[in-house]
Amino acid sequence: MTRVFAYCRVSTADQTIDNQIQEMAAAGFTVQKGRSITETVSGSVPAMQRKGFLALLNKLEASDLLIVTKLDRLGRNAMDVLASVDRLASMDVRVHCLALGGTDLTSSAGRLIMTVIAAMAEFERSLLVERTQSGLARAKSQGKTLGRPQSLGEAEKKAVVARLAKGEAVAALAREFGTSRQSIMRIRQSVQ
Repeated sequence: MTRVFAYCRVSTADQTIDNQIQEMAAAGFTVQKGRSITETVSGSVPAMQRKGFLALLNKLEASDLLIVTKLDRLGRNAMDVLASVDRLASMDVRVHCLALGGTDLTSSAGRLIMTVIAAMAEFERSLLVERTQSGLARAKSQGKTLGRPQSLGEAEKKAVVARLAKGEAVAALAREFGTSRQSIMRIRQSVQ
């Protein structure tokens, strides 16, 4: 008899797996207690390096069914997703992705769809990084200052340096100039 397992992953502690569980239930899957593996770990961490995913592998047996809501729950790059699905297929475990219409990723058609979609997602992420880097380089070449604006102007920085030299406290200067202690300490550091 086929046992149904769920793998739910979020990237940060302030996210929740509730939507993933609801999507699985809405698709008609009932996952018994102890067969739902959840973890909080970045998708950039390869599946075979995730504690929860490794624990899942130890529970799975031939003819089991693993449900994921989206392909990116398994990994962020095509190679990792393919390696994970290959590993599961070698164990005779079927992998269903709800976002792909419940496609069995271990079937021939599922592997084709998964490969194309994973490759396109990875390509889009690469393009995004390239566009971001290009935009930052262009802004720098135009003399634009990147990052957060500095809290103190040059005249104020000189006044801070002079008063620090006289022995005034960092905290007192931070309060007076309406900035953080760290900003005052960075100014002090820049003149040493």
